[in-house]
Amino acid sequence: MVVSIDGKVLRGTIDLDPNDGLCLLAVFLPGEGITLAQVVVENTQNEISVAPKALEYINLRNKVVIGDAFHTQRQISIQIGRAGGNYVWMVKGNQPQLLEDIQRWFDEEVPLIPGMGYLPKDFCSASLLNKGHGRIELRTLTTSNQLVDFLPAPVPQAQVDWPFHQQVFKLERQVTTLKTGHRHHEVVYGITSLSAEQVTPAQLLRMQRSYWKIENSLHYRRDVTLQEDRTHFKSHSAAHLMAVINNILLGLLAKSEHRYLPTARRYYAAHPDQAFLVLVRL
Repeated sequence: MVVSIDGKVLRGTIDLDPNDGLCLLAVFLPGEGITLAQVVVENTQNEISVAPKALEYINLRNKVVIGDAFHTQRQISIQIGRAGGNYVWMVKGNQPQLLEDIQRWFDEEVPLIPGMGYLPKDFCSASLLNKGHGRIELRTLTTSNQLVDFLPAPVPQAQVDWPFHQQVFKLERQVTTLKTGHRHHEVVYGITSLSAEQVTPAQLLRMQRSYWKIENSLHYRRDVTLQEDRTHFKSHSAAHLMAVINNILLGLLAKSEHRYLPTARRYYAAHPDQAFLVLVRL
């Protein structure tokens, strides 16, 4: 089961100083549309320091925690691994040595011994093609588990030191705009504690893609459909309470027969008796 973590600033709480806005870190089940936990990120904190606290509220056993590169940190990786869960992290500039190690593995030939042949690699790939919103997107994910522990000592540059890690991956994304024919190519790298026996490249690709539902199914809906960011609050506690109510509402409607949130809102506004039954079943 995939668990997404991501933060959101409630713009309705920003006065003159953007740093005064209330930031909430959510733990979200993208497959169910349910927010499991939500904690405040104080002005003196950041998402890195708050994320371990948020995950303490969750039973992480057999869960796969996915976050953006900001959450690619050793301590939270250890916390998840010790709790019986797994992680999938993107790796970017905030972990420069880890990023360099993974890039070199995928993009360079690594000699077994200087002056001799090259090390054969275990690359496995899967692709996913999507069409929508006037563009075609092709994602290709390539995995390798050779950087764990079996590489010989003469290849020190081909080792990755990261808690509980089992595989590294390279994700290529090519987007073609149908109207203009313009192509955009992007390459990013990642690391996971899931072994090759636990997850295939195709499954890992779907997991990584599902992470973004925390933006599309939670944050976007709260911002746009429920107009959370257009609502101005005089206190952070009132804004936090409203965010909790919105999370509960979205979780309830995710279980309804209505596919689209605006349709569900209109239906239940016109049928308060049905809305009451939804609450009773909670």
